Amino acid sequence: MDNDGMARRRLTGIFSGSWLAQACYASVKLGLPDLLAAGPRTADELAATTGANPHALLRLLRALATAGVYRADGPRSFGLTPVSELLRTGAPGAGHLLALMQGEEMFRSFAEIMHTVRTGQPAFEKVHGQSFYAYLDDHPVTATTFNESMGGQPVPAALSTCDLSGVRSLVDVGGGNGTLLAAVLAGHPEIRGTLLERPDALRAARTRLAAAGLADRVDFVEGSFFDGVPAGGDRYVLARVLHNWTDPRALEILGNIRRAMAPGGRLIVLEDFTDTAPGLVDLLMLVVLEGFERSEAEYHELLRSAGFEILGSRPGVVEAGPE
Repeated sequence: MDNDGMARRRLTGIFSGSWLAQACYASVKLGLPDLLAAGPRTADELAATTGANPHALLRLLRALATAGVYRADGPRSFGLTPVSELLRTGAPGAGHLLALMQGEEMFRSFAEIMHTVRTGQPAFEKVHGQSFYAYLDDHPVTATTFNESMGGQPVPAALSTCDLSGVRSLVDVGGGNGTLLAAVLAGHPEIRGTLLERPDALRAARTRLAAAGLADRVDFVEGSFFDGVPAGGDRYVLARVLHNWTDPRALEILGNIRRAMAPGGRLIVLEDFTDTAPGLVDLLMLVVLEGFERSEAEYHELLRSAGFEILGSRPGVVEAGPE
């Protein structure tokens, strides 16, 4: 194939990406990955179970099988592939929850991307009439989906490069459903944790940490990091938080941490840097939230502006202490 043909094929793949994503969303919404967990089934059987139109479901599954999401075991029979295994309820990475989020609120927001490009404002607010986090406050089911999908993501690998020896108290600021805090406490029995989060996420965190047998070592604090941060921690962690916010709002968060920090305390910021992170994540921030991805140098500048000294910096993590 010549270069022009390859370019056209690539362009077709880009154009059809949203079709495939929405088809995948529809299959998750119907619960097909879970229904196929015991083995292949026909489109007619799946349609009878889900209430879908048999012919439409067959065509949906054929398209997804062509893309490798499902496996065609015959003219009308389909099974799971390693891809659709990740879309089962409870699979590592919370793929089914991500599919639901991307297929509903996010997809509708991207349909209005021209609003963002013209105004610089999130299309999410135009579509839904309020900011992303205000929307979560008013839609508890979506909030649960969001919190669980974020909590299903792996703990940032860069955390393993941080020295936590001698730490007695760690405050996870905006720590979601407690996944990161659970990992820290499980590996460091001498540490006591504090989790600051919104009510919906805090409820999920209580359940997760209780199931792990760690709840008795955690103080659960309901609140907003814009209003204040629990005081006296040896270590504070901000994992995938600052990229959600503009510089002025990020400085509010950092200022509250700076004032709450015990003498000799340290802040760990876990973020992907634009030096290495793909640009599509930044596009998601642009369309849905008010924040943006930053380079390593930009995080350094942000932290210094908030009164911190950079104590260490590696891919995915910046450690800082009070100046």
